[in-house]
Amino acid sequence: MKKLMHALPYTIGFLFPLIALATFWEVLHFSWVLPIVAFIIIPILDQLLPYSDSNLSKEDTDYLQDSPFHTALLMMMLPLQWLLIFTLCYQVSNFSYGDLNWHWAGMIFSMGICCGTFGINVAHELGHRNDKLSQFCAKGLLLSSLYMHFIIEHNRGHHRHVATDLDPATSKKGQLVYHFWIQSTLGSFLSAWQLEQQRLTKKRLSWFHNEMIWMTLLQISTICFIGLFFGVVSMISFVLAATIGFLLLETINYIEHYGLQRSLRDNGKFERVQPHHSWNCNRSIGRLLLFELTRHSDHHAYAKRQFQTLRHFDTAPELPAGYPAMIVLALVPPLWFVVMDRQLELYKSTVTC
Repeated sequence: MKKLMHALPYTIGFLFPLIALATFWEVLHFSWVLPIVAFIIIPILDQLLPYSDSNLSKEDTDYLQDSPFHTALLMMMLPLQWLLIFTLCYQVSNFSYGDLNWHWAGMIFSMGICCGTFGINVAHELGHRNDKLSQFCAKGLLLSSLYMHFIIEHNRGHHRHVATDLDPATSKKGQLVYHFWIQSTLGSFLSAWQLEQQRLTKKRLSWFHNEMIWMTLLQISTICFIGLFFGVVSMISFVLAATIGFLLLETINYIEHYGLQRSLRDNGKFERVQPHHSWNCNRSIGRLLLFELTRHSDHHAYAKRQFQTLRHFDTAPELPAGYPAMIVLALVPPLWFVVMDRQLELYKSTVTC
């Protein structure tokens, strides 16, 4: 019962998909409700509601790790995400090019938010687990955002090279988010191919076992299937929504490690990844909505720790606002640099002292 009660607050994560479904079925006639909720209402609530940096006790942490209720919430996102995609494709299948208007754009942006915040984010959590069901669900969710290579590059590349120049998904101080999109999107895709080739070589496997080949073919097949079954407008809508989804993910990557670097030791190796190599955030609504993704410092230091047991560290740098607000800020570089460069310098001066 204690596990169930602890899992219940995370059901708020279903808010975004349900709003999107209500929009697609025209229960809500204004298609921009979800973007407004995500990037205006949630940031305001995040700043107003109580801030908590408390951690679970060791006993509760051990008890809640591997909780079936928390895992069930994550896995329920897979059918819900694909229901959203097929509902969108069905609803726009009769649209003509003249119907590609402001209302249609709101539908695409709503789907894109779900692709980024739940398709890829939930896949990220499940992709760190070793059981076959979690891996299957992770790949199914990544397929919904046409970003299946993420599970390879993130687990084998990003976690190894984070906060170094070797990691395409680590942003540098002064780097524009729009430049980072290109760096991380292309760099991560190429890195995933290289990592797969290294795996095949090490295990002496043939090209047939290259996951990148099959992932790429599956994504192309999915796009073609939607085009053939629902029409060109649905296919374009799906691709655009998926693109918005992975760009949201890359914007979060930009935020999570901005300006943070690991030191190079005398032996030529980088120091071990520590909590202070990722930006942390304890804003309450964002933590629940994103299944504790915002406690990113602990995740990188201890990648196998499940989301419900992630901890706050006093040594980790803290973002000045929640993820939704920081995403909006990142898209306006002059404001981002004013806020985050100052935050970075404050953190470094605190560490020095």
